[in-house]
Amino acid sequence: MNEILLNNEVIVYLLSETVLYLLLFVAFLVTVGLVKKWNFDAFTTEQFTLENRSYLVMTIIFFGIVLKIILLPYFVYTIDALSDLVPGAMCGAGVIKANAYGNPLLALKIVILFLSGLWLSINSIDLKAKRYPYLKLKSWFFLFIFVLLSAEFLLDILYFTHIETTNPVSCCSVIFGQTGGANSLPFGLDIPKLLMLFYLLFALIVLSLFSNLSLVSVASSILFVVVGYYAVVYFFGTYIYELPTHKCPFCMLQDHYHYVGYAVWGLLFLGTFFAIDYAVMNVFFHTVSQTLKRIAIVLLSMFVFLCSGYVAVYYFKNGVWL
Repeated sequence: MNEILLNNEVIVYLLSETVLYLLLFVAFLVTVGLVKKWNFDAFTTEQFTLENRSYLVMTIIFFGIVLKIILLPYFVYTIDALSDLVPGAMCGAGVIKANAYGNPLLALKIVILFLSGLWLSINSIDLKAKRYPYLKLKSWFFLFIFVLLSAEFLLDILYFTHIETTNPVSCCSVIFGQTGGANSLPFGLDIPKLLMLFYLLFALIVLSLFSNLSLVSVASSILFVVVGYYAVVYFFGTYIYELPTHKCPFCMLQDHYHYVGYAVWGLLFLGTFFAIDYAVMNVFFHTVSQTLKRIAIVLLSMFVFLCSGYVAVYYFKNGVWL
């Protein structure tokens, strides 16, 4: 048997994913029936049965989605732990690229994370209404998410069963380093332009949230995720590592750096999600939640201050920039 599949973290992860998938599969089957037969205006025994069943199945979906969200950081922890087994890997960067399934799997998990969060918000609005006006909408939305969950579950199996412990992989210095002086940043950006874009987008998100410019908020938040990723990997991360040549999104997740990577990436993804969630709820459901707005601004501000703080602390300690 593949040595990877005997790893404790992998066993726990795959077992958890399997149980949740089966649970959500049952919810998927029941939801299909709800979509076909639901009619809130009908006063029939079947409709009353569907209403009772809908509350139960939405609770199951809620429970499953929350656990799926919690499993994402555990997945990252698992692949980072596998760096001890995969030759050449210094952290999760090498492990995630150990085969062709790793990067699509991680990207799909992030997409599902954002979509699942939106489903939770729609579900919350629907449950507060008297006539469940969005039950069909959130049911169809869940059916779409379940298709992605099925693809994710398949990729999970393919990814972990195709990690070889005999073939060496590239380490993070090779993956994220600049080979032959080539610029690793997109659109021909350099570090000064990247940082300028980073802070301008942050300011734009905050201003658009305060001004209720929802479409601007969504667009700037999506751009900020991309720009924030590159800014952390190629600039702020070097101050976390205190080494100008060390550029990696995974090493900061390790205990050598006090697991600060979980805070960095968690604040970035959660902050941008709440900004997008606030805008979507405002545009499509006419629900203006000041709480969502405040959470988004606080989380994104914490992300920016945390990244900038590492730079400031390093300069005050050493008197030079990296």
